[in-house]
Amino acid sequence: MACYFCQRNIKEISYRDVELLKKFVSSLAKIKGRKKTGICASHQRKLSRAIKRARYLGLLPYVTR
Repeated sequence: MACYFCQRNIKEISYRDVELLKKFVSSLAKIKGRKKTGICASHQRKLSRAIKRARYLGLLPYVTR
C-alpha cells in the first residue's frame, strides 16, 4: 500500500483542508493509525500535527457523540 500523499506528490498538509483531514479521522474523531491508512511515517507526523492544529482552532471536533 503506497502513501496517499507520496502518490499525489503533496508536500504540505494544511490544517485548513478539513475535507482531506476527515479522511484520516475515525467516526469517533480519533486519528487513524498508519497501518489502517497506509501513510508513511513522515506524512503521518505532519498529518497528526495538522489534525491537532485544526482541532485547536475549532475546525475539527475533538470527540463526536
